[in-house]
Amino acid sequence: MKEKLTKALQALKQKTPLVHAITNVVTVNDCANSLLAVGASPAMCEAADEVFEFSQLAGSLYLNLGTLTKEQEMAAYLAIRGATLKGIPVILDPVACGAIPRKKATIERLGHFGRFTVIKGNLGEVKALAGLAARVRGVDSLDEGNDGLEACQSLARAYGCVVAATGKVDIVADGQRACLIENGTEMLTRITGAGCMAGALVAGFCGAYEDAFGATVAALLTMSLAGELAQETSGGELPGTFRAHLIDQLSLVDEALIEKRGRVQWL
Repeated sequence: MKEKLTKALQALKQKTPLVHAITNVVTVNDCANSLLAVGASPAMCEAADEVFEFSQLAGSLYLNLGTLTKEQEMAAYLAIRGATLKGIPVILDPVACGAIPRKKATIERLGHFGRFTVIKGNLGEVKALAGLAARVRGVDSLDEGNDGLEACQSLARAYGCVVAATGKVDIVADGQRACLIENGTEMLTRITGAGCMAGALVAGFCGAYEDAFGATVAALLTMSLAGELAQETSGGELPGTFRAHLIDQLSLVDEALIEKRGRVQWL
């Protein structure tokens, strides 16, 4: 499986997939820069009169519900419809769905317009979507329960897609396969946008590599490895310095680093 992860990274850098992103205003720049750093091409297109056609030209579609406006909601319906018609991967980041009921209703409606290839959220968001009790504070998960794998597998079967729950240990499942990614650093929780950047990376990898499960694992492992190296090279616990180093390290993650430092437990 580790060979699949290196192949996913190779495919990303060779194909330079166009990622159509409708994301939140807090992290739009971070998502664009993280995609550029790993070799993808971001397009932050969310005008309702453009997205239906544009989504059909992209390699993947990333929908992030973090600061969902009515205009973004309409754009998301049109974009997922266009992407689904063309068989283009759709990555959903259900930010704060455990705290704001409207988000869950929006996700349900999105499912009527198209289908999700990957749902990527924190553990609280994944559990909330799976119908399990979740501990959340706004966009943050306070949940560290041992039922994360069960939640991911249940949600994956319900939506027929890959599900990823990020946290101290990232969980990825597709209803049949599952794994735990044990890389990462606490510093990723001290900056705004790390989760959104990870979601954007999943969209980038899925736009270049056909196996959505392998692409998702490779994307989250890339983010976690970059976080580890950013903490090591920034020389301390300063979040601003860490953020700058994180973008740099995303551009430096390669196949050799995945082979050497990747800690993935296949289940």
